[in-house]
Amino acid sequence: MEHAPAPDTGPPPLVRRTLFVIGCLLVIVTPAVAVLPGPGGVFTFAGGMSLILRYSPWAKRRYVTFKRRWPRHGAWCDWGLRRHSAKRRKARDKAAAAGKD
Repeated sequence: MEHAPAPDTGPPPLVRRTLFVIGCLLVIVTPAVAVLPGPGGVFTFAGGMSLILRYSPWAKRRYVTFKRRWPRHGAWCDWGLRRHSAKRRKARDKAAAAGKD
């Protein structure tokens, strides 16, 4: 018995592309913002990357490859992006470690 694919409940394609382009622009603008006093560059880069990862399947695949190659850096990225999957994985690993004791 095959399952039907879940309906796409996200934003329409034009909105997705627009948000992706905004994310790319934020990442491109980051070096210019980074030279200003204050932590503005960090926020523009994080905001841009979160938009890119949310709305680009290609970027998601590259992110998964990055995390597999460098899991420690991937954990920092998950923390910085506040990814729900990272929180679930951490809770699951913690429960598994508690069950072994």
